[in-house]
Amino acid sequence: MEFESRLESGVLIKRYKRFLADVKLADGRQITIHCPNTGSMKNCQEPGSTVWFTTSKNKSRKYPHTWQLIELNNGDLVGVNTGLANKLVLDAIQTKIIDKFQSFSRVRTEVPYGRDRSRIDILLEDDMHNACYIEVKNVSFGNSNGEGFFPDAVTTRGQKHLRELILLKKSGIQAVLFFCVQHSGLYSVAPAEEIDPVYSDLLKQAYGFGVEVLAYRFKVDIDSSRIELERAVAVKV
Repeated sequence: MEFESRLESGVLIKRYKRFLADVKLADGRQITIHCPNTGSMKNCQEPGSTVWFTTSKNKSRKYPHTWQLIELNNGDLVGVNTGLANKLVLDAIQTKIIDKFQSFSRVRTEVPYGRDRSRIDILLEDDMHNACYIEVKNVSFGNSNGEGFFPDAVTTRGQKHLRELILLKKSGIQAVLFFCVQHSGLYSVAPAEEIDPVYSDLLKQAYGFGVEVLAYRFKVDIDSSRIELERAVAVKV
């Protein structure tokens, strides 16, 4: 899939108020861009780093530019736009990059389900009334050894989603937790036990009950402004 516009670059001055970041352009101008990430963005908001952003065609936006990527000191690219995760996974399913779901012929998104009135990110169905519920989580936090971790901050919402997936699996429905790894240097994903021990325990429970846990890493072509999931990476539960 392609970004909404051509990628442009600048140097990160700072991120602040969670949703804003100041960026210096090559011509010396400073602009404020939207940061589409509610997490802590551990290890991927270092001032002085090169960042890439897109520009919206919506003239009514107060901040028309959207932060998409950051380059780390070692050259790895990290996607900071968590809103792209669902789109990347859906695109990978529909283009058969992920081939394990080929038996399903219909797809819906943001479908209400569960006792806590959650919304599943992706629901796959076939003509035999089989269903597969897929909850997508974005991974951008990792270390220099290529190990990725989720979450990067305590997530009560994520805990709720794991409980819902466990209930689905207990009722005989296929349930999948899908880690969308927007980090070019990661080769595995594991629960961040020190950050959110409750989520870590729930993930281990979910895996024990048979909830499938998958992780795929993205690739980005800066010149063509294309982004897509490329390959599976290991999951360590």
